[in-house]
Amino acid sequence: MKKFRIFLLLFILIQLVLPTRAVLADTGPKPTMDFEFKGLQEGELQIISGILYECEQSDCSDAGPLEELGPQGLYCEATGCRALGYGFAPYHILEIEFSDGATRRSNIFETAGFDSVYTVTVQPKDLTVKAQFTLGNLHPYLKLLLTCLCCIVGIILPIVLAVYLVRRSRKK
Repeated sequence: MKKFRIFLLLFILIQLVLPTRAVLADTGPKPTMDFEFKGLQEGELQIISGILYECEQSDCSDAGPLEELGPQGLYCEATGCRALGYGFAPYHILEIEFSDGATRRSNIFETAGFDSVYTVTVQPKDLTVKAQFTLGNLHPYLKLLLTCLCCIVGIILPIVLAVYLVRRSRKK
């Protein structure tokens, strides 16, 4: 019994002395927004920086910039931008600073889906943002349902057709 107590005390002491490792956890997939720009005049005009404003109200009277928390934020390169978030508000405004010194602001647009893709048309004084339809716009559960339906149709339909043709040929 004495040896067990010594062993237990030694084990606890070792656990206290050894360095602990940091535990990292992820919350799973995060919604994204991809912005494809049209009208950058083939390299003459480049993106310097951008701000994505989020709004709860449809008129964006409560607009506030998307906070940069961990991976969440708006990331821009010379010809496009990408936003990653833990969740997006229903409405947005995109504001981009370009290499010509002008800062252009977009129309108010809605979140199109979980992985949204938008076309941004650069105009002399502003931006026009329009959602593109992609499968990424669909809810993940809807994608799963469509995949299951396609598998059922792709597997069961040929089997039913084969059984039908075999039975039909035996009747003759």
